[in-house]
Amino acid sequence: MKAITVAGAVIRNNEQLVLCALRSGSMSMPGLWEFPGGKLEAGESPEETLVREIREELGCTINVGEMIEDVVHDYPSVRVRLLTYWAVVVEGKPRANEHEQLLWLPAERLHELEWAPADLPTVVHIQSGCESGRST
Repeated sequence: MKAITVAGAVIRNNEQLVLCALRSGSMSMPGLWEFPGGKLEAGESPEETLVREIREELGCTINVGEMIEDVVHDYPSVRVRLLTYWAVVVEGKPRANEHEQLLWLPAERLHELEWAPADLPTVVHIQSGCESGRST
């Protein structure tokens, strides 16, 4: 089974709302929600990946904070290791360049969305109140 490592950004704004991204019809698993991010490239740290991917996908710049979860999920054709991190936007405003839609939600409402399976442990973690409470 093919294995990939991806990084996801749990972006919070000043009101502590979390940015949720709806996968578009041109992506795998369309119609499911995810934390934006992407595959690590050779020699790249997860934090570097997130800065690059968020700039490409959302057109803004982030600062990456602490790791939230390190999850391995087996999909039918690929094993995904998903590393999620707290993040904040430091320049620009997120735009849905690749995603169908972006939505800001309070942490307690994240469960209302249909998430990609690998993202679910991060959702549970955030809703459990185990977060550090701060991004850098």
